[in-house]
Order: sequence, then C-alpha cells, then structure tokens
Amino acid sequence: METKGAEEVKRSGQAVRTVLEWVEELVCAVAIIAVVFTFIARVITVQGSSMVPNFTEGDRVLILSTPFGVHQGDVVVITNVLDEPIIKRVIATEGQTVDFDYEINAVLVDGQVVDETQFGLENGITGPPYSSMPTLTFPQQVPEGCVFVLGDNRIVSRDSRYQEVGMVDTRDILGKAMLFLYPFSKFGPTA
Repeated sequence: METKGAEEVKRSGQAVRTVLEWVEELVCAVAIIAVVFTFIARVITVQGSSMVPNFTEGDRVLILSTPFGVHQGDVVVITNVLDEPIIKRVIATEGQTVDFDYEINAVLVDGQVVDETQFGLENGITGPPYSSMPTLTFPQQVPEGCVFVLGDNRIVSRDSRYQEVGMVDTRDILGKAMLFLYPFSKFGPTA
C-alpha cells in the first residue's frame, strides 16, 4: 500500500514540475517578445496618404531599429516631430546639401538630381510646396546627426521642406520599414 502512495506522490510531484517548467518557458518567451517589440521591432499602421503609391493608409508594416544608421532611400518612422509618428523617405543624410529645381520638378542632393525611379516613383514629382505653412530656405546642408526626409506623395506630405518638421534628428527615428505584413497582397519586403 505504501508503495502505491509513494508512486502517486512521485507522479504528482513530476506533474507539478512539468507545469512549473511550462510556466517558466512561457514567462521567458513573453519576456523575450516584450524586449524585441520594445527595442528592436515594432508593427505600425500607416496613416494618411503622404507615402502613396508605395505605402497606403492602413498598411501594416514591420519596422526595425536602426543601430547602424539610415541611408538615402530608406523609409523610416519618425517620432517627436508632429503630433503622431510619421513615415517618410530619407532623401539626404548628414553633410549632404539638399536643393530643389522647380523647372524640372526635381530634388537635388549635392548638386545631382535624385533618380526617384529607384524608389518606385516617377521623376519630376517634386513641385513647389502648395501649403501656406512656412518652409525652409534652400539649398540646405543637413546638420550632423540629422536626415532630410520627404513623403513619396509630395503634394500632400508634411516633411522636411516645412519648418514644422525640418531636419530630423536621427534619435527621433523609431525604425526603418522592412516588411509589409498587411494587406496580405503586399506581404513581403518593403523594397
């Protein structure tokens, strides 16, 4: 009789240990996911139409932190500039000079016309700002630790051309857009 009782106690002790091991693994997994989605990766939902045609309202995009910096052409999410995070394309990085040629509707970086077809856009899309908001005076050299950003849909984009955004401090870049998650028809790299 005592053997059966000892076996039952042993089995119940093993069951408790198994449950505790599962709980421990679950807590570790949740902690790892929390760290990843706090410091490394985030999912954002695109608001507005300033990045059409490449990003549209409601797109869900995975962004990754940028410990090695950003480069011309990267699409980034920026905080602390307007009332909400914004998604824009990096056109120039620190030390580069940005200007506009409104006769050919082009952006110039260091005196060279930016070939916007590399970003999936047409060349000649950058006309003069239509807004009454105060703009920066160009040419402008991008200060150290900053980037110059534009929306792909220049007509409606509030971006670095305007004083309210201006040159963006790289510390305000939440991350770089890497992967379309939704809609599923776009699933894959952001380009």
